[in-house]
Amino acid sequence: MANPYAGEVALVIDGQRRVLKLTLGALAELEAELESGTLVDLVARFEAGRFATRDVLALIVAGLRGGGWQGRAADLVVAEIEGGPLGAARAAAELLARAFMAPEGS
Repeated sequence: MANPYAGEVALVIDGQRRVLKLTLGALAELEAELESGTLVDLVARFEAGRFATRDVLALIVAGLRGGGWQGRAADLVVAEIEGGPLGAARAAAELLARAFMAPEGS
């Protein structure tokens, strides 16, 4: 089960439930993969609804890697993601929100 208080998000890929998490290492890898801007720019794109599919894919890959996955982005090109592109976008947005959300009581 994904723990939202630990920044985790669950996503079903090819029928297998995966736990995604944006660890510091995953965030650094994500920032290196971004074609334009910084993580702050990425957050702004999501908040404004101006994100691209490559943003969603990069976030999903980073979250999977933060959750221990050893695959590559190319592995997801043919993967069946529960909820389709909209489900993937929702999971990506949740990952961003949870990664930068202050713990309760802070």
